[in-house]
Amino acid sequence: MGTTRKNLYERYEPIRSYVEAGFWIMLMTLQAAFGTVVGFIDASHRAAPHALWEIATWEISSHLVLLLLVPALVLVERWLAPLARKHVARWLAWHVAASVVFSVVHVAAMFGLRALAYAMAGAHYDFGGWVAQWGYEYLKDVRSYVSMIFGIWVYRRFMLRLQGEARVLDAPEEGAAGPAPALAETAVCDASRKETLPPPAATRPERFLVRKLRREFLIAATDIDWLQAEGNYVGLHVNGHDYLLRATLTDFLTQLDPTRFVRVHRSHAVNLECIKEIEPLDGGDARLHMHDGSTVPCSRRYRNALRASAG
Repeated sequence: MGTTRKNLYERYEPIRSYVEAGFWIMLMTLQAAFGTVVGFIDASHRAAPHALWEIATWEISSHLVLLLLVPALVLVERWLAPLARKHVARWLAWHVAASVVFSVVHVAAMFGLRALAYAMAGAHYDFGGWVAQWGYEYLKDVRSYVSMIFGIWVYRRFMLRLQGEARVLDAPEEGAAGPAPALAETAVCDASRKETLPPPAATRPERFLVRKLRREFLIAATDIDWLQAEGNYVGLHVNGHDYLLRATLTDFLTQLDPTRFVRVHRSHAVNLECIKEIEPLDGGDARLHMHDGSTVPCSRRYRNALRASAG
């Protein structure tokens, strides 16, 4: 009996975290090394050149802090991604605020590391005037912030494409379902009885066609365990597998049964049948433990709606 050959995404997924960590470590190491060489060449032409260890300390401390900030930038990019299409002004404002926090943390941690290195060498590190110096550092940090956020965005988009997309099955052709015009007229009003009849119930897709590279297969809507907003996509979590649909979470939820699927967070919705346990957290939030072993955040804003739906 033959085995199914794994596609590129399936082969990459087990080593994904190692590749991502290795990329950022290698990038920051090369930038620190390049900056040290350039700084040493520039300092050698000055009347009072700095020692090589000082220049190396400056570059290593800066890029080490940048490396430690990468996970935070990944979270920021993913958190702000849903705002990019419909709320551009808010999206830009949040990024400006995040860049300020990014720079403050970078400069403060960088100063601490440099002061420690100088103290170990029996010297004193003078950062200069904090206000003027931070303004200079912020201009440099904005470039780093933008380039890193852009790189994270490009990589996430590439992974979404590699993972594959899901789409709703094509709707039946017009006329295939019978005499729809006559039914529509009857639903609007029955002139003989002079009363409005209720419109037909909205039809919802029962299955979705999932594509992953060259393979296609069906998943039932009721098999979806939970959903997560992924920028311009919705991640469908089905029996331990992740599929992507090009849509917003709000729009996609209108295609699912509202008695079964409930929004529990700004970026998450769950299938009520798949909740195993609700764990209360401080501040009114909660953590949902799903039957597939995963956890989903539930914000205080949506917790009452969850109780009402589950009751």
